[in-house]
Amino acid sequence: MAHRREFDADPRKLLLAGPDFRLDAIDPKSTPGFGSGKAAGKAALAEGSRVLSELQEKLFAESRHGSGISLLLILQAMDTAGKGGIVRHVVGAVDPQGVQHFAFKAPSAAEQRHDFLWRIAKQLPGPGMIGVFDRSHYEDVLIHKVRRLSAMSEIERRYGAITAFEADAVAAGTRVVKVMLHISKGEQKLRLAERLDRRNKFWKYAPQDIEERALWNEYQAAYETAIERTTTPDAPWYVVPADRKWYARLAVQQVLIGALEDMQLGWPPAHFDRKAEKQRLAVS
Repeated sequence: MAHRREFDADPRKLLLAGPDFRLDAIDPKSTPGFGSGKAAGKAALAEGSRVLSELQEKLFAESRHGSGISLLLILQAMDTAGKGGIVRHVVGAVDPQGVQHFAFKAPSAAEQRHDFLWRIAKQLPGPGMIGVFDRSHYEDVLIHKVRRLSAMSEIERRYGAITAFEADAVAAGTRVVKVMLHISKGEQKLRLAERLDRRNKFWKYAPQDIEERALWNEYQAAYETAIERTTTPDAPWYVVPADRKWYARLAVQQVLIGALEDMQLGWPPAHFDRKAEKQRLAVS
């Protein structure tokens, strides 16, 4: 495909969390499959934005003529890894009326009275939509494991519940793409320092970020386990090195393009007599 000409291979194959996956074997500063550098990466992102936008429009258009398919992008990462940048620079390139974005926070008291997936199911994208979960149901195994908010038996149950939930979503017509943005501890420190130095970044900083850094190794282990336990052929995990923002954005964009291309989208045919409509328009 022309829009992937800068990559040595399909980024989905390069970034897929396979059966021998190990998080510590992935260099957060690396750019798998893309050796052309930042300037070329930004140019490729701009080119890919046009491709992604057209695919999204086809997805949306098909839904207006009876198609029930959709796509869900799940973003997970440590703080500062660039989830917001993916939403702005990748998903933000498409028509906003075709996007459903949701960022899950700590569950409310009312939500806690239900199973942890209850509130998630309500936010699944509708037909023709690209859904984005900026943090998701994976918080309920990651944080709960690291912070010991739930018993290990419950966390084990949740891995299975997640795979079953995602399998049901796929069976109902939602393509599920899961991305972990893999940032290094050193790069996170630099980005947190920037938030403390720049007035327009103060709002992004939270004192508890330092507390979370103290549990860095525990979070890395929790991510590795969660990915191992929940990656499936129908709902795969992609681990994207995120120290270089330009690469992370380009890689996620290409993963989305590949997923949409696999859906074999097309423009719906005219459901009216074009010739007659042209004549009606001419005399109107």
